[in-house]
Amino acid sequence: MAGTPSVAEALAERIAALHTARLPPEVHETCERLLLDVIGLCLVARHTDYVRAALSAWSADPGTATAIGHPGQLGAAAAAFVNGTAAHGEDFDDTFEGGPVHAGAVIVPAVLAIAEQERRNGASALLGVAVGVETICRLSLVVPKAVHKAGFHPTAVFGALAAAAGAGATLGLRPRQIVDALGVAGSMAGGIIEYLAEGTWTKRMHPGWAAQSGLRAALLGRAGFSGPRTVFEGVHGLFAGFAHTREGKFDALLDGFGERWVMTDLAFKPYPCGTMIQPYVDCARRLGRGLAPQDVVEVVARVAEGTVHRLWEPLAEKQHPPNGYAAKFSAPWCIAAAMIRDSLGLDAFADAAVADLQVGALAAKVRYEIDPENPYPFEFTGHLRVRLAGGAVLDERQPHLRGGAREPLTRADLEEKLRGNARAGGWPDDRVAGALAVAHGLWDGAVDLSVLRGPR
Repeated sequence: MAGTPSVAEALAERIAALHTARLPPEVHETCERLLLDVIGLCLVARHTDYVRAALSAWSADPGTATAIGHPGQLGAAAAAFVNGTAAHGEDFDDTFEGGPVHAGAVIVPAVLAIAEQERRNGASALLGVAVGVETICRLSLVVPKAVHKAGFHPTAVFGALAAAAGAGATLGLRPRQIVDALGVAGSMAGGIIEYLAEGTWTKRMHPGWAAQSGLRAALLGRAGFSGPRTVFEGVHGLFAGFAHTREGKFDALLDGFGERWVMTDLAFKPYPCGTMIQPYVDCARRLGRGLAPQDVVEVVARVAEGTVHRLWEPLAEKQHPPNGYAAKFSAPWCIAAAMIRDSLGLDAFADAAVADLQVGALAAKVRYEIDPENPYPFEFTGHLRVRLAGGAVLDERQPHLRGGAREPLTRADLEEKLRGNARAGGWPDDRVAGALAVAHGLWDGAVDLSVLRGPR
């Protein structure tokens, strides 16, 4: 069309120009690490109530795609939804600092499902994961914090369009088809953060819904179903609707796309809880060693203002979360549990564990102060001060997110995380090697996930 290209048109041209052979080694490595993490996360959640419910709801959608850890096959949209929901269900998945958004739980399920359905090879799937992950990360930088502030979950909002981009790259769509796919996906985006009120399951399904939405949008775009070219910057576009502004920095999305990759800074979580809490957990573990909880008068966390409404308020409710899932987004409870347990694994978020009276008593002593110098969302840091009964004050800081770009988890760490998640999900030990082999070799041949199916 004549005139200045829209943001979606400029993005589509960049996506269509990419080829797997042009992906740098560090991008290839990040995609493999994401696959490794997502497989383990799907396995750990395979017997949970929320995954059972997701499977039941999509059981009438037969096809050729894999719900990881489950027997049989599903339609592509169903598999994308189930795997996306499972991968994010324990809040143990990757995070992109700067957004923040969860990339792998949206993009990997969408791309694997479309690749299985359309019989695309591993090279096409690799390109799709790279494109989709880069897109969601860059979208989160256009207006940082604004989507969360407006009451929406950025992973859910940006994930639908990023999944459309990733699935479109896997399918080899032309630029016009990608534009239509992005435009269609804009009407599928959503995800309110009211799950914070009672610790309900809706956040868990946000990546799954975004994954299947993007997949369907890519197929609609391929079929010629038109979508608005101005889906991003329009008067009623994505950012106007979900960030309440049209003044985004769209160069953060477009400049250097396919040449300078921001996705290689993805962080992989050491703890199954909210990402912004994790540096405080590290501080709490160090402070708690050799410390009697009854000697603590108060714990003060210095925090970023942008995290308060999700992790700290209402404070009395956050100090006493109603269930294990709500505890994952309660900074006071996570800090107290880490001080007492010196660990914060999956077992810490069982409903019975959240009822621990000792942890609850300490959580009631944890409060926050706003630190105007906190660099969130571009860096996640931690800072705790503990005042003891004798008057002593202990101070502990964490300058960065462990598992992030400045202190990444190793390949061995991620492999052990997969093994631990597989064991926790009841996956047979003799089948773990097959899961690892898929993660290490999928991009080099056919997309064959059969070893990840079943048993019951």
